[in-house]
Amino acid sequence: MSADRVTGSRTVGRAADAGAGAAPGPFRPGGDAADEERRRGVRRMKTIATGLFLLATVVYALAHWAETAGAGPWAGYVAAAAEAGMVGALADWFAVTALFRRPLGLPIPHTAIIPTKKDVLGRSLGDFVGENFLSEEVVRQRLRAVGIGARLGAWLSRPEHADRVTEQTAAALRGALTVLRDSDVQAVVGEAINRQAGAREVAPALGRMLEKVVVDGGHHRAVDLVCTRAEYWLMEHEESVMTAVAGGAPGWTPRFVDRKVGERVYKELLRFVTEMRHMPDHPARQALDRFLTDFAAELRSDPGTKARVEQLKSDLLARDEVQDLIESAWNAVRTTVVAATEDPGSQLRLRARDALLSLGGRMAGDERLQGKVDGWLEDAATYVVTTYRDEITSLITDTVAGWDADHTSRKIETYVGRDLQFIRINGTVVGALAGLLIHTVSELF
Repeated sequence: MSADRVTGSRTVGRAADAGAGAAPGPFRPGGDAADEERRRGVRRMKTIATGLFLLATVVYALAHWAETAGAGPWAGYVAAAAEAGMVGALADWFAVTALFRRPLGLPIPHTAIIPTKKDVLGRSLGDFVGENFLSEEVVRQRLRAVGIGARLGAWLSRPEHADRVTEQTAAALRGALTVLRDSDVQAVVGEAINRQAGAREVAPALGRMLEKVVVDGGHHRAVDLVCTRAEYWLMEHEESVMTAVAGGAPGWTPRFVDRKVGERVYKELLRFVTEMRHMPDHPARQALDRFLTDFAAELRSDPGTKARVEQLKSDLLARDEVQDLIESAWNAVRTTVVAATEDPGSQLRLRARDALLSLGGRMAGDERLQGKVDGWLEDAATYVVTTYRDEITSLITDTVAGWDADHTSRKIETYVGRDLQFIRINGTVVGALAGLLIHTVSELF
């Protein structure tokens, strides 16, 4: 009988799961043929249970008649067994019927339990699930017993599984990049840049960076490059320089004088650039170092310099060219990533596959890593459980509350009624055996 009850409970659970969120009624429509077959099974079992009760009634009547007719002591034993079987059958019929409706339509207290106590049962079921399945201790114990870290590591360490995860991840990434609109991404990235840039001053950071560059001599290569390019340019544009100098001379000076002045200026410029290029200790280089050092200090501490840099930052971020740069960078990144996810031989997918295999191998053999993964999963699961436990249990309560009481009662009886009829049959048999035992003991003593 206990096995029957377990079977019935599981059947109810499956029925309730199938009906969550369905309308109308508590169960999902579409199982008419299966429900009709279940109803026929319930009717057959009811007929058997009722027939067994009627058999006990007939046996009791015949045995009682035989006992009064002087048939012998055996008739009393049979009559007692049949009478107790009748009582057991009636008691269990009342108990089973009282679950779904009022026996014989009589307003007997504590009957029709499922229709009248549906909402209470739903709340009790929600509380039971919340206390016994959604508690932090239970969730941690179950996850710890499963050993997800070790199992996941063993699973990922197999090449075919790593290939599958890589393929599915690439497909998901490709789909996400395809559905994203460029304008949305540009707006999000632009907002993030503006928010981060506006949240802090850039002048002090620039000052510290410039100071470190000067101390490390990182600017010397830039100076060398400028000097080299300036020397080459002067050597290629000698006539242009002299013409520019002569053109700026007063009109009353002789032309040959202007020419001489132009030649002198050109030679001095060329000598200055050449010396600065080839002399690391050139006074101009030292002056540039002092200027950069002083400017770095001003960036860190001078309010006026900070304000000018902040204004320059705001003006730069407000320019359309910055948004165009963000858009072009996003398009380039998206095109590259989509192409890489489509190509099984791309470095992106190959590196992702190798990383998964390496991670799986480490997780399969490293108990410390397994413990960390299990701990992360336990923390995540317990956070979800403790944060949304009320919402989960209210889903059960609200779903049950939305069911129609009579329809729910009929549906549940359709699913578990056949098994419940065994209670009536067992009650008849057990009652008969108990009556026989009681009558035997009474006769002996």
